[in-house]
Amino acid sequence: MPIAAVQAVRSYLDYRAKPGLAQNESVDIKAEFAALINAKPSEISFVPNTSTGENFVVNGLGIPRARENVVTDELHFEGALLHLGELQQRNGLDLRIVQQRHGRIDLRDMEHAVDKKTKLIEISLVSMVNGFQHDLKAVCDLAHAHGAYVYADVMQAAGATPIDVRESDLDFCACSSYKWLMGDFGLGFLFVKESLLDKVAACPQYGYFEAQTLTSHLLPGDPPGDTPYTWRLKADAGGHFEVSTPAIGVMMALGQSLPYIRALGVGKIQAYREPMIKKLQGEMPRLGFEQLTPSESTSALLCFGLKGKNFRSILERLRERQVHVRVGPNYLRVSPSVFNDMDDIDKLLEALT
Repeated sequence: MPIAAVQAVRSYLDYRAKPGLAQNESVDIKAEFAALINAKPSEISFVPNTSTGENFVVNGLGIPRARENVVTDELHFEGALLHLGELQQRNGLDLRIVQQRHGRIDLRDMEHAVDKKTKLIEISLVSMVNGFQHDLKAVCDLAHAHGAYVYADVMQAAGATPIDVRESDLDFCACSSYKWLMGDFGLGFLFVKESLLDKVAACPQYGYFEAQTLTSHLLPGDPPGDTPYTWRLKADAGGHFEVSTPAIGVMMALGQSLPYIRALGVGKIQAYREPMIKKLQGEMPRLGFEQLTPSESTSALLCFGLKGKNFRSILERLRERQVHVRVGPNYLRVSPSVFNDMDDIDKLLEALT
């Protein structure tokens, strides 16, 4: 989280503690995120997290139905695979999981899994497992040719990898804000193509934040009415999916980070990190780490297998040198971006030598 975003959250907390303080002027967060993925602000809804967005889409499409199937792949987000797996076990969903080949999902394998009964293709645009990146337009073309929709988890892409929902003709996507958007846990975004809003309006969740107008008929002076309240729901994405007040503190952080990301440009962010990634691709295998990320990937994630190395020893060496990467029993994941430079890469390599 950038220093400016942290300071914005602190200012908000001061305001909450002492409401007499002036609150910072708010930024149109939806418009900022919409511009980042080439969407309309009316197509963006706040959601608490990525998984809630995915559930809204799946529920809104009425999945599962007896004769429909969902196609996904092994490199999709683990929480989404759990969600779909439960629908398979509990409700008989016809779930088709395309297997990886050498860390990649081959579009031809996905083509074999899709048929005229496919309702939805679910993918992670960039896989959290190994950084593999789908050709989003090709996946959308495949789905639409069979009358299906595409939902993309863009958690590991938004803010770090260029996304164009118009060019790709994407139907739905969602992400939280705590990773490349430099926000925090508790607030994310759901994109729904405008022409599909009525088709996914069957979600059972309703709340006051979806209301365009909410009129009381309870108190003296209120207009008369036959019910305690009358209301009209908003017609945009927020009117379909925003059940309650979003995490305002995170909005304050995003009010700093999203304009910063847009001013830099995601394409320039991608270009800036490329030399760092190339160096890691060249040096890590020499240190005995197996590269798990496809070499042609342009995503911001690089994953390496530990090949029987003692991960606790590696973790301790990194901690001693204050190098922060994700380390598990069998893998190490590096995520360089604009907050890094080549000195950081050298520091990581030195710690692993």
